[in-house]
Amino acid sequence: MQVTQTPIEGLLVIEPQVFRDARGWFEETYNEERYRAAGITARFVQDNRSCSSYGVVRGLHFQRPPYTQAKLVSCLSGRVLDVAVDLRHGSPTYGQHFAVELSGDNHRQFYIPRGFAHGFSVLSDTAVFTYKCDNLYHPEADGGLLLSDPALGIDWRIPKADRILSEKDGKHPLLRDLGDVFRDLD
Repeated sequence: MQVTQTPIEGLLVIEPQVFRDARGWFEETYNEERYRAAGITARFVQDNRSCSSYGVVRGLHFQRPPYTQAKLVSCLSGRVLDVAVDLRHGSPTYGQHFAVELSGDNHRQFYIPRGFAHGFSVLSDTAVFTYKCDNLYHPEADGGLLLSDPALGIDWRIPKADRILSEKDGKHPLLRDLGDVFRDLD
């Protein structure tokens, strides 16, 4: 597997080795020993999967301490633009984002450590998205950041008129109004 550090410390793009032959292909999607050797020490306890249609934008979500989550995400079919925003207290890249296209064809994974808001937009007709989390979901710790905040400058690659959002995702605060959510990050 190939692991690439992004310009934001801690965010990693992972390209698992894909073995192809006349029957199709095979890939190992997770191996704790290999991922630990690559610096991913999160111990995953919950897997989630979603299916969405073109134009759906989910995010930007996070869990507040003490229920923060690291995530290992991938797109099983279709194409998504996956985005992480640095919300770590004192980080030199606070408020900056990194985006990567994940698809069923490129097999990429994106590792997002604790202290980030996360979201994705669906670029294909449909997409099946999966993610491993290192902490269980706690509704009382649910938080978000407005995905259309101009201060973030995220190009979701979906025209605004075509975006499909949940009511909740359209009401998250701007970065400037968010406060220091991850001051007590463990």
